Amino acid sequence: MDNNGSEEELRASVEAYVDMHRLEGNGQAFTKKSYYEALADRFGRTVKSYEYLMQNISYVYSLQGRRWVSGLRPARNVGTNVIRILEKLIAASEGQQLGSNSDFDAAVEKLRKKPPATPPKGNKKPASVESSVTQFVRDPDVVAWVLVQAAGRCECCDAPAPFHREDGSPFLEVHHVQRLADGGEGL
Repeated sequence: MDNNGSEEELRASVEAYVDMHRLEGNGQAFTKKSYYEALADRFGRTVKSYEYLMQNISYVYSLQGRRWVSGLRPARNVGTNVIRILEKLIAASEGQQLGSNSDFDAAVEKLRKKPPATPPKGNKKPASVESSVTQFVRDPDVVAWVLVQAAGRCECCDAPAPFHREDGSPFLEVHHVQRLADGGEGL
């Protein structure tokens, strides 16, 4: 972890990021620079180095399908080991068990940009892992209401539903503006 700091430094950085993410999600004001300055004072690096580190954390959030802190666009070319470490620290900071495949997703994205010349062999006996998952109970009234209001069109891009259900009704996926896992309400 030499280039990316000690585990204590990374943990403190992730905790700062998670705090900013929480504040932003709650609509509370904060100054990113004050977080960077506090980390710089504590660990002796430059303020700019913490902005870059926060962009690495944003990258992990993006791989998890989560929104990142505004103004901290996800970095590019974040190493798999760094992703794995940050992912564990994020889960710990949020009091959650690790359940994402961010390093897998990053590897897929890298290979999509430079695919192998020949088809891969694959795995005849893929490994498996057991995990525990927390799922939020969604309110069917809310989902039905949103689908009716959408009238068969995506509320994000205004395109018509890409598929139809067996009964002919448009198929749209209903998502929360703020993910339930990020503290969003089931409204």
